[in-house]
Amino acid sequence: MDAIDRVVEQWAKQKPELDTDPMAMMGRLMRIAKYMETKVADLHKKYDLKLGEFDVLATLRRSGKPYRLTPSELIDTMMLTSGAMTNRLDKLETKGLILREHSKEDRRSVTVQLTKDGLILIDKLIEEHADVQKSLVKSMTSAQKKQANQLLKVWLSQYE
Repeated sequence: MDAIDRVVEQWAKQKPELDTDPMAMMGRLMRIAKYMETKVADLHKKYDLKLGEFDVLATLRRSGKPYRLTPSELIDTMMLTSGAMTNRLDKLETKGLILREHSKEDRRSVTVQLTKDGLILIDKLIEEHADVQKSLVKSMTSAQKKQANQLLKVWLSQYE
């Protein structure tokens, strides 16, 4: 019995008509998310990055050579506001991990590109990031991971 089971058991006594399955699912997901966020944040802190900054670097890296996107493309991929994106880009540029370049044809048009240091960092960090993620699901078999992933995909499609 875990902490969520105890909550469900208490509600069953107090309000037996209450459907607590969604409550239990959300409670477990939220607790798991906190553990995951903490582990991932600890890794990113080692590299003086926040999760959002890591996401920008990872998005640029997985876009393929020349590891360049417009801020609008980054915003669409990451579901952010332009203000939040500007803040992340400012920090990454200050750290020398990205370069913003204005178009010669249209000075209003900007591209964001990984610098050499940014590419080296994200190539190293993504390996460690994947290792942390792997450790977070180590209690599950391969079949359970596939099943959980499929169920979460169905659930997420309700919102996206």
